[in-house]
Amino acid sequence: MTTLIFILPFLLFYTVIAIYAERKLSAFIQDRLGPMEVGYYGIAQTVADLLKLIQKEDIVPAKAESKLFKLAPILIFAAVFAGFAVLPLAPSWAGAELSTALFFLLAIVSLDVVGIVIAGWSSNNKFSMFGTMRSAAQIISYEVPLGLSVLCVCMTCETLSLQEISYQQSSYSTAPQFLFGISSLGLDMSGVGGFTTWNVFRMPLLAVAWVVFFIASLAECNRAPFDLPEAESELVAGFQTEYSGFRWAVIMLAEYGMMLLVSILGAVLFFGSWSTPLPNIAAVRLADWTSGSAGSWGSTLWGIFWLMSKAMFLVAVQMWVRWTFPRLRVDQLMNVSWKYLTPLALALVVVCGFWKLIFS
Repeated sequence: MTTLIFILPFLLFYTVIAIYAERKLSAFIQDRLGPMEVGYYGIAQTVADLLKLIQKEDIVPAKAESKLFKLAPILIFAAVFAGFAVLPLAPSWAGAELSTALFFLLAIVSLDVVGIVIAGWSSNNKFSMFGTMRSAAQIISYEVPLGLSVLCVCMTCETLSLQEISYQQSSYSTAPQFLFGISSLGLDMSGVGGFTTWNVFRMPLLAVAWVVFFIASLAECNRAPFDLPEAESELVAGFQTEYSGFRWAVIMLAEYGMMLLVSILGAVLFFGSWSTPLPNIAAVRLADWTSGSAGSWGSTLWGIFWLMSKAMFLVAVQMWVRWTFPRLRVDQLMNVSWKYLTPLALALVVVCGFWKLIFS
């Protein structure tokens, strides 16, 4: 219920802002202006587009499987939206506190491929069907390196609880925080906090795991250069070719929601979650000043601020990648997953296991 009341309105607001920001960012990268006419500096363009989509006729092709065609966008969005239920947004706001929250998140989000398959098949359109098959192959392929990169974090933190992973990277943790995860060095960073306790610094190999995670997450989001399911130059719009108006808007809402979801997950697993990046330096207690006391409203507000700041930065990086790199071919896309990312992720799992066994 909390997710429905707070996260859904925020997700709608975020999508409106993100679409406008992506238009401006892409225009900046390509030396253009972007939206300029509707509202000051084009700021109302996305709102105008949303109102237009709501008013458009809801077209269902005559030969489509009507019930499944209408259901598919809801399934796609529901799978993404359910993932937000277990995200720890602050020290005192852990969502649905599951000891296996990470497993639940990966399992529920992977169900969006079911909605995509239904959308393409029920459209009774060859372009939609091609897009659906590409999407199924792509998402299933990239879930392997994605899951292995997440496994590296689980081995390091020894838990599947996202809130516990967050606490281990914060100044609230009472356990020793050894730099590089090597206790024999004697460099306990518990009192320092800030970025020194993030997983990418506690275990340097996790920086490589994050690169694997980020590339795989782009494919999970169907974002360029991995947007093969909806390659406009080849498949018109892929699995969403026959959709219009509000149903198409729901599919786009799911895509931008997935971008935010994997960005928050990346921040939680690798970059300190809701903890501050500012460390305590002698008497200058930056970490303490920008965290608030445990259990207070201050800690909740600071936690949400830091987590969303990190997530928005990662969303911006996804947009940057989209407008910088050309789209891959299908064979190149599969090669990246099975020939490079998966073997690398498997090697990271093995090395992280030995690192944990030897140095902890």
